[in-house]
Amino acid sequence: MEGEAYRDPIFNLKAVAERTGVTADALRAWERRYGLPSPARTEASHRVYAQRDIDIIQWLVARQEEGLRIGRAVKLWRSLEGEGKDPLRSMPLPTERPARRTPAGQTIASLRDEWLAASLAFDERGAEGVLSQAFAMYPPERVCSDIIGAAISEIGQGWYQGEVTPQQEHFASQLAARRLKGLLEATPPPTRRGRILAACPSGEEHTLGLLTLALLLRRAGWDVVYIGADVPLQEMEETIQAVEPDLVVMAAQQLDTAANLLDAAELVRHQAISLAFAGMIFDQEPGLRSRIPGHFLGSTITGAVQEVERLLTTLPHAVDIESPTEIYEEARRQFVDRRAAIENQVCRALSADSIDSAAIYDLDQAMAQTIVSALHFGDLDLIGRHLDWLWGLHESLRPPLQVLGRFLRAYRDAAEEQLEGSGAVVVEWLDQRVGQRAEWEEGGAA
Repeated sequence: MEGEAYRDPIFNLKAVAERTGVTADALRAWERRYGLPSPARTEASHRVYAQRDIDIIQWLVARQEEGLRIGRAVKLWRSLEGEGKDPLRSMPLPTERPARRTPAGQTIASLRDEWLAASLAFDERGAEGVLSQAFAMYPPERVCSDIIGAAISEIGQGWYQGEVTPQQEHFASQLAARRLKGLLEATPPPTRRGRILAACPSGEEHTLGLLTLALLLRRAGWDVVYIGADVPLQEMEETIQAVEPDLVVMAAQQLDTAANLLDAAELVRHQAISLAFAGMIFDQEPGLRSRIPGHFLGSTITGAVQEVERLLTTLPHAVDIESPTEIYEEARRQFVDRRAAIENQVCRALSADSIDSAAIYDLDQAMAQTIVSALHFGDLDLIGRHLDWLWGLHESLRPPLQVLGRFLRAYRDAAEEQLEGSGAVVVEWLDQRVGQRAEWEEGGAA
């Protein structure tokens, strides 16, 4: 297999795409994001590949066909190299592989990578073309889950690591939502008894998961009334009265919108209607599932569809929930009442330290929303886990660590002055965290 010819760069990009079935856009994206493969360049800066590069690409494709995403496949390659192994020998390709893939034989993985690359490049026509091809080749369930859902998840992780801009994330999400809404509108009339109201709670703008679920339920014959993002509690009550659903399905991705979902769930329960819920926050914080008076739909879109169908065809049991103690409810009411005074005091303290007012405002909002939500759920440790996430953000997305530490101390001092009685639980928690600030900053810097 080895030899000088094996590593000679003689294949252009088009030839490699034809031999591997991986599109040129995807190959460029792999090189840009992962540095693998790493082709040579001609004097005119055109990519040229060796046979080993082709084998590397086919090795990555084989790992994807086994279920790995491209990012994890690259990590596996790097890990084997780090152990002094040649991945092509340690995990050889299957003995029978087609020398070339036809477009009709493109895998879900390659289509996902192509759609991801086009979306990140703001290539609307290219992204739409990939989805059109995917829907022509695979069932909508697979396209929604394994292409759109998986790609959006990877984009979210890229944003967290500072590799994807908010503009890229918004562009990709809007492309996906537009296609899904078009499919939703094109579904035939319902054939099964049972009406579903699908909505996101107040403040929740991330709708792709719920939109996908609504689409698949409609395709399964259910009558789904999809309301979408950011439904205030008053409008939720009016909509329930107008729609008269048999089941309400809601989704929240963030802690503060999960707290709003809790309020909506209480409303639904008082209407004697069953509620089902899902969302990323309930995977990150599994303990929250027992705080919502409803049925958790699981972490996969396929499982959610099955659970909704079960709830509509059987008599669902009543859901027992863990309610916060009265002291937390009193503390929440007091904090909401004194929030403005706390934020004004923090602003004065940090302005004297010449910290940017916009950064102070953003931190104030994030802290207040997190405290209110944690008190609503009766679990102040939720504050710490949220702030640990902020500490762990890529340095291009979070304020400097010294600013975070000074903000936390100023917030503790303001809360101590403004809160009393039941509000002391917030002050005690903040005081404890300030005492651990050195550990926080070391962890964030790592």
